Amino acid sequence: MSGENEMTDKLALVSHPLCPYVQRAAISLAEKDVPFERLAIDLANKPAWFKAISPLGKVPLLRVQQNGEATAIFESVVILEFLEETLANPLHPADPLARARHRAWIEFGSAILNAIGRLYSAPTEVAFLAESEGLSAMFDRLEIELTAGRAGPWFAGERFSLVDAVYGPIFRYFDAFDRIGEFGILSGKPRVEAWRKGLHERKSVKNAVAPDYPQRLHAFLQAKGSHLSKLTRRNEAATALP
Repeated sequence: MSGENEMTDKLALVSHPLCPYVQRAAISLAEKDVPFERLAIDLANKPAWFKAISPLGKVPLLRVQQNGEATAIFESVVILEFLEETLANPLHPADPLARARHRAWIEFGSAILNAIGRLYSAPTEVAFLAESEGLSAMFDRLEIELTAGRAGPWFAGERFSLVDAVYGPIFRYFDAFDRIGEFGILSGKPRVEAWRKGLHERKSVKNAVAPDYPQRLHAFLQAKGSHLSKLTRRNEAATALP
């Protein structure tokens, strides 16, 4: 754990309020009980300092100050692995085969996020239904995986892992979708639903977003100009948020 003591008070997570990839890192840091600064930026109007240190122009970005020097780490999976390698309270399993399996399901989580993006961006009802079916099939696959020899509330059973940190932000989208309509994407998947419920109640997952996150996400979905945006406006009276 060399360098751990020098780093713990000098981590800054550059964020956007809605980014699920930022939430992964925030959950990991909370689970490891590590203090960090959170810096929110406007991705529509990126500050010059951010563009100078973010090669891809994306969040999250982790700024690490160590031995008087600042280093920027980009890409959420790289940030998660860096935190695993440098901080206590590992979230990955120790066994290499189990760890590889976890990493693979983290990649699957990224594919689900891409599918969610296609769903809320789908311009027509036909496209929306096609994306909805594709997303449902991905969760069918996850339901099978959760059935295999697992005893406990989390992906790996009793122990909260990085896979859980990745899927907490994924299920948050479904809280918003459920306010808009019944799309049935998670229907008939009791293990997925139980996992979703456990993650919803986990302190680190709850605290990974600001209290106004539901309102912000609702406004974002409404402004997309997509089929879901139309449904959002149509149901606004019924789904009005405080």
